[in-house]
Amino acid sequence: MTAQAPWTEETSASEVDRIVAAAVEAARHLAQSTPAERVGWLDAAADALEKVSEELVALAAKETHLPEQPRLRGEMVRTVFQLRLFAQALTDGEFLRAAVDHAEPAWPMGPRPDIRRMTVPIGPVLVFTASNFPLTLSVAGHDTAAALAAGCPAVIKAHPGHPELSARTFEVLAQALTEAGAPEGIVGIVYGVESGVTALRHPGIAAAAFTGSEAGGRALFDIANARPRPIPFYGELGSVNPVVVTEAAIAARGADIATGYVGSFTLGAGQFCTKPGLLLLPKGHGLEEQLRAAVASTGAQQLLNDRIAAGFRAGLSRLVEHSSVTELTHPADSASSERYTPEANSAAAFGPTLLSVSADAFLADTESLDVECFGPVSLIVEYDGPQQLRAVLDKLEPGLTATLHAEESDADQVRALLPTLTALSGRLIWNGWPTGITLSWAQQHGGPYPATTTPQFTSMGTAAIDRFLRPVAWQGFPEALLPEPLQDANPWGVPRRVDGQR
Repeated sequence: MTAQAPWTEETSASEVDRIVAAAVEAARHLAQSTPAERVGWLDAAADALEKVSEELVALAAKETHLPEQPRLRGEMVRTVFQLRLFAQALTDGEFLRAAVDHAEPAWPMGPRPDIRRMTVPIGPVLVFTASNFPLTLSVAGHDTAAALAAGCPAVIKAHPGHPELSARTFEVLAQALTEAGAPEGIVGIVYGVESGVTALRHPGIAAAAFTGSEAGGRALFDIANARPRPIPFYGELGSVNPVVVTEAAIAARGADIATGYVGSFTLGAGQFCTKPGLLLLPKGHGLEEQLRAAVASTGAQQLLNDRIAAGFRAGLSRLVEHSSVTELTHPADSASSERYTPEANSAAAFGPTLLSVSADAFLADTESLDVECFGPVSLIVEYDGPQQLRAVLDKLEPGLTATLHAEESDADQVRALLPTLTALSGRLIWNGWPTGITLSWAQQHGGPYPATTTPQFTSMGTAAIDRFLRPVAWQGFPEALLPEPLQDANPWGVPRRVDGQR
């Protein structure tokens, strides 16, 4: 009899317990591993995934409706790159945040004992994978890479939108890690909704990471906090990502802004967490024709699956049927698309939809209009002067990004807006677009709730490792019992603050 594929049924509670127990055991070994060892493991995983990239891309295309070129091939490159980037982040030891305070009898607060501080792995991490990035934010994705770099085992909750891809990626990842010398149990995988909840409640899980809907993320966040011993839950939930355009910017390059905006909100069929959902234009902007032309040249695209398509139809219906909203364009205006109808019932291709509303009407009903709609739709809000623009921004829900298209001649107006925009988001963009998140040392992908549950951290870039580390101080310990980065000789050569000096 042929064995049943693991992704076709819910992982049992007993199997979840076995997987988490193996991760707890692996965590003991990882806590003693050196950064150099983890560099080797991450590089080995990157090499192994790169070798089977054609196979993984083909599986992703089969399960998600996403095009192989350039989308999935680019995502495959990104997946391999981020593993190597985290390996690079381990090489200088800065992530340890090492600090040494020698004993000081004359310390102004009274005699100071010898005390030394650095970060250590937090323990097994539960990773909820995302639907819209089946490679980059999935089994071997950014959260998994960050956890492994921090020295934490990863228990991965596979996404039902690409289960076969998840299983194959996990097989390659697990084999590469153990063959490179990592302990058994360093990664595990579970399938099914209940298995994820069971794992989240397991006392062996020390932290969790999630990318997905606000409703789903909030439910899991509440579970994580309701545990007898609550754990950090790093959830990326929802974001509308407003784009503000000034009159001077329209006068200087209005057509380019219209084209760029349509390209941004339709990228990936509008299924990016950084999709700009609100375009704030001054009253009488005159960009209607340019926006319509940009929509007309944009082809229809499939959504990831029927569930997401159904959610998009429901969200689009609510916006289209709002009494104050006007359709600037509808899907029939775009190439190769039929007009949107709420009766449609498949993940068939959707063209982009642009809607418009006055700032007065928007302010009167932000609860209905300031909402994320996952898919190719965006809402234009027409404001009448800087004061009304400020009023709109003050009412917006926080998000991941806020974008400003302006000219240097707008310096005074921009300066007045920056405190509000900074309070709204974790990343500010000047004369660019929020879609397309580079992976780097300075990247910040987070923001106040509901964008994320922990706005002081990022889920993208090398600083994402900080989510899975916790600080520990050693007071009065003899040199021989201190971790190497805290010994006076500093055998790892890590950057440190010693007696307050770098």
